[in-house]
Amino acid sequence: MKRHLAGALALCCSTLPAQAAADSFEVLQPMADKPQKMTTGDYAGNFYVPSTTDTVRWGYLPNNSATPVLTVPSGSTITFDTISHEGILEDQGRDPVAYFATHDIAEKAVLKDAIAITGSDMKHDFFGDGPHIVTGPVAIKGAEPGDVLKVEVVKLEPRVPYGVISNRHGKGALPGEYPRTEPQENPSSEYPDRYANVSTFTPIEKDGDQWFGVLDAGEKRQIRFPLRPFMGIMGVAPDTADPVNSVPPSRIGGNADINDLGAGSTVYYPIAVEGGLFYTGDSHFTQGDGEVALTALEGSLRATLKLTLLKSGKAELPGKKVDKLLGETNDYWITVGLDEDLDLAMKDAVRESIRFLHAHYGIDEALALAYLSAATDFEVSQVVDKTKGIHALIRKSDFDDFDASE
Repeated sequence: MKRHLAGALALCCSTLPAQAAADSFEVLQPMADKPQKMTTGDYAGNFYVPSTTDTVRWGYLPNNSATPVLTVPSGSTITFDTISHEGILEDQGRDPVAYFATHDIAEKAVLKDAIAITGSDMKHDFFGDGPHIVTGPVAIKGAEPGDVLKVEVVKLEPRVPYGVISNRHGKGALPGEYPRTEPQENPSSEYPDRYANVSTFTPIEKDGDQWFGVLDAGEKRQIRFPLRPFMGIMGVAPDTADPVNSVPPSRIGGNADINDLGAGSTVYYPIAVEGGLFYTGDSHFTQGDGEVALTALEGSLRATLKLTLLKSGKAELPGKKVDKLLGETNDYWITVGLDEDLDLAMKDAVRESIRFLHAHYGIDEALALAYLSAATDFEVSQVVDKTKGIHALIRKSDFDDFDASE
């Protein structure tokens, strides 16, 4: 079926010559077509989960009736090949080869798994379903409700040398103001221009060890900004049989979009169902706090994660308990507040931060509040995912005099 992309192109920013970068980049195509343990190559010893029509959900998270695509013992390292939803959605033609060709990307530099999913009969409702490709779930042997899953982000690798930033009608921080375009009737993947959404194609390039996004500002000018890859979606399944839309985050994970949780970070999730049922997706090359347009610089990542089961009553947990997702980096504890109202999300984050400091370090709640006011940054994770997020960065070095194990 012919895709009517010319009109859609008029809505996008002009592109930089990208094929030269793509030609010099080793595209990370799928390593296998089924989940398995790798025995050779750079990922030998890791379990591997590709994104296929059998291992992904489009727009939804696993629930308590989901069948795991893989079951692993605690302490396993798993490499996931994730797929960004940008470049494959209906307002981009649901045809990544055709869409990226309009930005000078050859078919060999388009991910085969993205082509297979968009070319399948997998159903997706642009207006009703979430946009994300969610990979998993993976069950952890022995995981039970009340346990905690510790997820260490080992490595995040761009699979392709380009990403997309999108602003869509009725979404983002300024709905009704942006995009400054007029939608038409009866939009579809055959007529993506009728959505009148704006997607900005963005090549990435490497300078030394640092990746940069590159925006074409016209008149031979570029905007270059450093990348900080992270997974927008990680979590465990909620205890419900109802469909779980991939957009709003919850206390047990999902689309939290916390940009500090990149390589080297750790996230703790309270387990609600047998096996835990871990999943991931919504890979980001980088994101500003707030994610105001609607999306970050979205791009497909190969994510290597270590999953460790912390048994209820037997493991020493940060903050003595984990009943809401909790982040950790070398420098910070990251506590989270969530609510559809940003003011209430802020209150939720402050309460959780006080609770954490009191439980983990044993300090008085009033003193914890005073400390937070003087020394802790509360950042807006995102305001575009229905349930808004605030996260606090609690500096570990401020508590060098404390032994949290006492």
